[in-house]
Amino acid sequence: MEHRHLLPDEIDLLVDGEEGFGVAPLVAHVGQCRACRAELEAQQRLVSQLEQLPHHAPAPLFAYGVMSKVRVFEPWHVAALNTVQRLVPQSRPARAAAAVMATSMSVLLTLGTIWMATRINGVVVLAAVALERARSAGLQVVSGFVETTLGQSGISTLPGSGPAGVTVAASLLLVAILGAAFGIRQLAAVSRRRRM
Repeated sequence: MEHRHLLPDEIDLLVDGEEGFGVAPLVAHVGQCRACRAELEAQQRLVSQLEQLPHHAPAPLFAYGVMSKVRVFEPWHVAALNTVQRLVPQSRPARAAAAVMATSMSVLLTLGTIWMATRINGVVVLAAVALERARSAGLQVVSGFVETTLGQSGISTLPGSGPAGVTVAASLLLVAILGAAFGIRQLAAVSRRRRM
């Protein structure tokens, strides 16, 4: 062995009492080198003092408390596979029934998609009619709301006032809504305090 001091892992081998082919040169070096012998003896004293310390077991819920604070990353494909496995029935007949239902649903959806694709003009017309009905229903709701809040006289004066009048009316309406929401919130807070 060349003239050098022992490395920490070599001293650990001697402290642990390892035996083997590579330990004999280390023991010979310790016999000749005072610095390495002093380091080995210091490590052996430290190990013996640590062994004399009382051994304490952690609290029963220590591991649970630590692991509850650890965020475990789960890849998306593992989460998806776990979800699917939870949804799949455990018994063989139930699995067969689920497979038949899934197959029939996929066939029906495929046939429906093909049917709709071949009759795209009809689908477009139906979508346009549904959109127009939704728009007219929305306009009726909005006009009813405006008529209820402003009254018939307010609605009749609104077109003559121009964009500024509409802006003022909308601002007043918004202030009234916010005031009502704030008042309801305050009433709820007061009633909660009274219950306590």
